[in-house]
Amino acid sequence: MNEPMSFQEFREQVPIRTQGGSCAVTPVVHMFQGKWKLEILYGLCVKSPLRFGELRKMLGGVTNSALTGALRELEADGLILRVQFNEIPPHVEYSLTTKGEDLLPIFYSIAMWGLKYIP
Repeated sequence: MNEPMSFQEFREQVPIRTQGGSCAVTPVVHMFQGKWKLEILYGLCVKSPLRFGELRKMLGGVTNSALTGALRELEADGLILRVQFNEIPPHVEYSLTTKGEDLLPIFYSIAMWGLKYIP
């Protein structure tokens, strides 16, 4: 893996707008769009793996179909891993992939910023 560029290198090398016309963070923001995705990812950052029912209980108010849809999208984006256990009774567990685990310091930074500036 390449070493990440410094903030100064980022400011000098990354254009404000990409060839597609968006800024560098737009694709990331689109990946996280949806009412439940950030909360699911944060929950899996705090405790992983989690079963479907544990996620539903943690989120409170989410419908089964909304949770299923968000989980499928996060799995398609390579952020979470779904493991099905063919036991009696069958169950499914969700955990972060390595790509998803890379979000841990980002969530920490966002949480620290929120604790500092949002009452």
